[in-house]
Amino acid sequence: MISFEHFKMEDGSPIYTQIILYIKRGIVAGTIRDQDEIPSRRVLSSLLGVNPNTVQKAYRMLEEEHLIESRSGAKSYVTVNDEQIHLIRSQLLESDVTSLITSMKQMGVSKEEAACLINRLWDE
Repeated sequence: MISFEHFKMEDGSPIYTQIILYIKRGIVAGTIRDQDEIPSRRVLSSLLGVNPNTVQKAYRMLEEEHLIESRSGAKSYVTVNDEQIHLIRSQLLESDVTSLITSMKQMGVSKEEAACLINRLWDE
């Protein structure tokens, strides 16, 4: 069963997108694997203290991306393969880097300064 022990809600983005990102990051990190069971909508909504419709929306979107499979009255499972994992990883990295670059540009950081910062922090 996927654990949401380390899930932390953040301000600024809808909770359903945070749930989706948590699951996708877990898939990429290898902490969530193919055929892992996911908590029921009611259980997760209770655990997180959110409306069940919020969890339902996240699960529906994950189903549409073919990352989870749910059957009425049955348990839901993660359904991913290596190709999907690679694609998710690429999408998440591009999104995170794009956001970082936008912030750096807004602060007037040059490409050279950004590269130096990344190289310094990478080695720490």
